[in-house]
Amino acid sequence: MTSTPVATQAHNPLHGLTLEVIVTALAEYYGWEGLAERIPVRCFASDPSVNSSLKFLRKTPWARDKVEGLYLFMLREQRRAQTGR
Repeated sequence: MTSTPVATQAHNPLHGLTLEVIVTALAEYYGWEGLAERIPVRCFASDPSVNSSLKFLRKTPWARDKVEGLYLFMLREQRRAQTGR
């Protein structure tokens, strides 16, 4: 039995999210300075904006992977804060 694409994405918190939503959420949570500390790339450190970040991240797979990983970490932090752990 093979799994359908919907079944494989059922537990993926990134499924259905755009890169813009992810970058915006990270910038709101950590701030641009905090984001640049965690992922040291120029688009976060020097005159940061969502648009400049999107342009860079769409062309740079390793940086996009780091951003997605940080987003997942942020979600875990938020869940821990809600449960009081």
